[in-house]
Amino acid sequence: MPSLLARLRIGFHWRGGPDVAFADITEWWRDPAVLRDLPPAVAGLVGGEPTVVLGPASRGTLLGALVAAHLGVGLVEVRKNDRVATHSAFYASRRLPATYHEGGALLSFRRALVRPGDRVLCVDDWVESGAQALAIREMVAEIGAAWLGLACVVDDLGDRAQIRRDLGVRALLTADEL
Repeated sequence: MPSLLARLRIGFHWRGGPDVAFADITEWWRDPAVLRDLPPAVAGLVGGEPTVVLGPASRGTLLGALVAAHLGVGLVEVRKNDRVATHSAFYASRRLPATYHEGGALLSFRRALVRPGDRVLCVDDWVESGAQALAIREMVAEIGAAWLGLACVVDDLGDRAQIRRDLGVRALLTADEL
């Protein structure tokens, strides 16, 4: 049986043309061995004992739920462009830069779901610019919780070493390995 990393490579495809290419990871979710092996592999990337996992919508929430269940902790979905996120008494929120590929999306989560003293593990499938994770880390700090790091399947940060260090990014693969 192929290893987890081999299965991730097999289930990955670049789609599109020379001007616009995108990563297609949809086969990962169809492979029961990946669903079984991915949560402990991702959970083991970052040290510390998380009390909660944060996962940005949509694939970060999917993977985050699997990792949270493996760790025996809860999940907080970080939503994009939630219509009620403007109620700052209830929601922590940050707007992504206009240059981000979703054109300045608003990230948010309910404040009451992340508590001061929580140890937060952020989980996502792919990190490219770090914009989402940087915004999430700011919201976590604003609440008074501790940021353990960003655990992801693919690190596509390239030469952005400072962002990688600032976020504590740990990944199973780099984009160059796919």
